[in-house]
Amino acid sequence: MKNNIALTNELLKIAAQLFNTSSNELSYIGGSQNIVYEYEREGASFILRFTPSANRSESLVQSELDWMMFLANAGIAVSLPTLSNKGRWTEVIHFPGGYYTCVSFEKAQGNKIDYPECLQDDELYERLGQLTGKMHALSNTYRPKEGIAKRQDWNQNWFLENIELLPESQVSVRESYLALIKIIGALPKDNNGYGLIHGDINVANFKVDDHGVITLFDFDEAQYSWFVEDIAIQIYYLVYVYGGDDGLVYREEQTSRFMHHFMKGYRLEHTLDEYWLGQIPLFLRLRELIVYIGSFRNWDGDETFSSSDNQWFKDWIAESRFRIENEIPIVNL
Repeated sequence: MKNNIALTNELLKIAAQLFNTSSNELSYIGGSQNIVYEYEREGASFILRFTPSANRSESLVQSELDWMMFLANAGIAVSLPTLSNKGRWTEVIHFPGGYYTCVSFEKAQGNKIDYPECLQDDELYERLGQLTGKMHALSNTYRPKEGIAKRQDWNQNWFLENIELLPESQVSVRESYLALIKIIGALPKDNNGYGLIHGDINVANFKVDDHGVITLFDFDEAQYSWFVEDIAIQIYYLVYVYGGDDGLVYREEQTSRFMHHFMKGYRLEHTLDEYWLGQIPLFLRLRELIVYIGSFRNWDGDETFSSSDNQWFKDWIAESRFRIENEIPIVNL
C-alpha cells in the first residue's frame, strides 16, 4: 500500500486538536491501508486513524462506522469511534491532491492472543465461531442509516482492484486471478449465505478480556460477500505460518481443529448450508491472492525478494505463487 503523502507535523497537530489531544501525545503504531497512532486522554487510551482518500473515501469510512455501531447496539463488543470536538464521527484534513479521513476509536480492552498461543486455543475458536455467527445473523437485518453509503462488494476489495501491483511478468498469477473472480462471481447470493462481513478477522484485529469477551476492531475491510469468506480468512491466517514439506500436514491438522470448535460456536447463532462450507477452498484461494498482491506494495523490482533477510517470507512468497498459479488452496477441507 502506497500512501501518497507522509503525515506532516502540521497535519498531525490539526488532527490532534480535533480530538482534544496534542500531537506530542501521539505515538505511531503503524499502518498499511491506514496510518495509526495511539494517545491517552483523561486516563483512557484511544486510537487515532488516518485513512488516505486514495484508499477509502470519507463516505466509505462513515459506512464502516455505521456498521460497527449497529453491531455494538446489538451486543457485539467492538472498538467504538468517539466524536471529535466538533461533534462529528469523521474529520477530513486536506492536502495537495487528496485528503485524510480522521477517526478516533476507544482502544480495545483485553489482550492479544498471538502466535503460537492462538494455534492451540480451542475455547477461543468456539468463541470466535459464536461471534462470527452472530455478526452474520445480524447482517440480514442491517440497513445503513439515511445518508450513509453502502459498503463495497467483495470484488471491489482494494487489492483485487490493484492487481497491477504485481510485476508484469506474473502472467499465470493474473490468469488465475481472472479465473477465480469469475468462478466466485457466479456463486448464488441469498440471505443465508451472503451479506455484510467483517472481512479481516485475525489475531491482530481483536482482543480478549479476562472474561473471554472478544472485542473486534479494524472493520476497514468490511464488505458485502459470502459469509464463508469471513471463515476462510480466519483459517488462512491460522495456517499460513506452516510452510515447507511438512506444512500441509500441520495445516490440515490446524484446520480440522479450528473448524470443529469454530462451527460448534457458529451454529449457536447462525446456520450455513453445507454447500457453503464446501466453497471455503475458493475463498482460501481468494485470501491468498489478496495477501500475495499486498506483498508487492513496496517491492523493489526483485520478484523473489532475495534481498530480504526474512527467510520465512521468501519461502512463503514462492509457495504462495505456486499455489496461486496452480489453483491450489492452502488447505483443502
